[in-house]
Amino acid sequence: MPPSLEDFEALAAKAWEGLPGEFRKMCGRVDIFVADFADRETLGELGMQDPFELTGVYMGVDLGRKSVIDPSPEPDRVILFRRPILDEWAERGDIPLGELISHVLVHEIGHHFGLSDEDMHRIEDQA
Repeated sequence: MPPSLEDFEALAAKAWEGLPGEFRKMCGRVDIFVADFADRETLGELGMQDPFELTGVYMGVDLGRKSVIDPSPEPDRVILFRRPILDEWAERGDIPLGELISHVLVHEIGHHFGLSDEDMHRIEDQA
């Protein structure tokens, strides 16, 4: 049986707690949510059609564009999509689920810091 939404939320919370304290502190307040899939609106905004292609999304204003003069109307949040992550995990078969969740979480938090997908891929390649 695949982990339920509640089990997945617990894994996401464990992934967050497993990040270095200084890193979490630099993130400020970022709410983490879990959903089975991205909704149609989110997919449309990203130019995507297949909900299985999106494992997570950062929603908010990245730190490089934030201003105390122009505060964001909504809290920053990361949404992890359970079903696409589970599919990737099953297809790969070479990584523990918690590790994959941590990877997606860190990737989406990278967007919070203003990093692009290309920036993050370059960093991963150098690591």
